[in-house]
Amino acid sequence: VQLQASGGGSVQTGNSLSLSCTASAGIFSRSAMGWFRQAPGKEREFVAAVNWVGASKSYADSVKGRFTISRDNAKSTVYLEMNSLKPEDTAVYYCAAGSSTNNLRLGRITYWGHGTQVTVSS
Repeated sequence: VQLQASGGGSVQTGNSLSLSCTASAGIFSRSAMGWFRQAPGKEREFVAAVNWVGASKSYADSVKGRFTISRDNAKSTVYLEMNSLKPEDTAVYYCAAGSSTNNLRLGRITYWGHGTQVTVSS
């Protein structure tokens, strides 16, 4: 497994969850990392991305101000801190690697990870 996501679960509206995704060093090094999500009956959509240095971050408007992406290059792990969760955040969340945050945002993915389910109930 090259990208392994974990941390999903079921919470109530307004609560928080943290996701993590660990990648093999060969993928993580110099890769921008991102998170996507897919709700039932909907297309997979961009959530957030961070460049390999960790200084440049990009967010979907729907999560801006509530979600925070970060990475720990020493652990080859990218995180997604999700606060003030809403029922519309319910989806399977996927981590992904790409050449830049812009390419990730455009859906140009080099590697996909397995998804982790996030369910937010009202």
